[in-house]
Amino acid sequence: MSGTLAKIAEIEAEMARTQKNKATAHHLGLLKARLAKLRRELITPKGGGGGGPGEGFDVAKTGDARIGFVGFPSVGKSTLLSNLAGVYSEVAAYEFTTLTTVPGVIRYKGAKIQLLDLPGIIEGAKDGKGRGRQVIAVARTCNLILIVLDVLKPLGHKKIIEHELEGFGIRLNSNPPNIGFKKKDKGGINLTATCPQSELDAETVKSILAEYKIHNADVTLRSDATADDLIDVVEGNRVYIPCIYVLNKIDQISIEELDIIYKVPHCVPISAHHRWNFDDLLEKIWDYLKLVRIYTKPKGQLPDYTSPVVLPYSRTTVEDFCMKIHKNLIKEFKYALVWGLSVKHNPQKVGKDHTLEDEDVIQIVKK
Repeated sequence: MSGTLAKIAEIEAEMARTQKNKATAHHLGLLKARLAKLRRELITPKGGGGGGPGEGFDVAKTGDARIGFVGFPSVGKSTLLSNLAGVYSEVAAYEFTTLTTVPGVIRYKGAKIQLLDLPGIIEGAKDGKGRGRQVIAVARTCNLILIVLDVLKPLGHKKIIEHELEGFGIRLNSNPPNIGFKKKDKGGINLTATCPQSELDAETVKSILAEYKIHNADVTLRSDATADDLIDVVEGNRVYIPCIYVLNKIDQISIEELDIIYKVPHCVPISAHHRWNFDDLLEKIWDYLKLVRIYTKPKGQLPDYTSPVVLPYSRTTVEDFCMKIHKNLIKEFKYALVWGLSVKHNPQKVGKDHTLEDEDVIQIVKK
């Protein structure tokens, strides 16, 4: 492991002392690709198989969405978790104790949301130190990440945490780069750009791909892309997760400062201790999770508004709804009656490919 770390440090040092300009862009691109490869080696070590049983940071996925809390010790993560969920997690559980627990599940607008404390992600976890690697695996499955920061020293912490998360291939609040990439058997590198490129040229693209031993591929740049974007696409193991910065301890600052913080994007100021502004935080969490609630209606009865079936926004067809309830339901499915925003008439007969909207009411008719 140490060899890889030394190599990473070496490359980072070289990147730091290289001036950024057109002449060196090519060289920097190469270094970035090399760095990305080394990082991947750290996260998923070669050979050796999985770790033995017994050392697991596995958390059963319950509920409709999963939120990971990341932050330095003593920024009030535990207080926030326990006050949000009413579950008192052990406050001293910072030294990588096995985290096989679900710290808390909150019910919000009928959805069950799982809150996970991700301890010790920070201190060099992406370099494979500590129990970091298992924690990362869980972090990558979250639907939303909350970075808890201390309002008195937010920026330094924010940078470190973001850097760490980026290092595991987690991209916060961003969309996958608009780059088409397709490997081939022959024909060399084919580069098409649909708009002017400020950073990438044919030469740089070729050398980055060569680093990955790819010599035949079609690359389409549909936006002004950076070397990092290209590397993300080639690596292909990146996850794109929305993220909210939670600024804790606002009881220690003035109103004027609070006004400024309110204008920062993706940011919610709170006080975990006094439980200030929790409703705002929950609203924002709901916005970012983009969950879709579907109410069920048994035949001849009123819809059941107490326990909706909650679907992620990427999978909201009637078929997805059936699969969520039981996988055999789709076999007996004849058609569905839907009331709500997704249909023109109330009720409307729809097939299994119909896309549902938030708070639709559905009644399944079986064969």
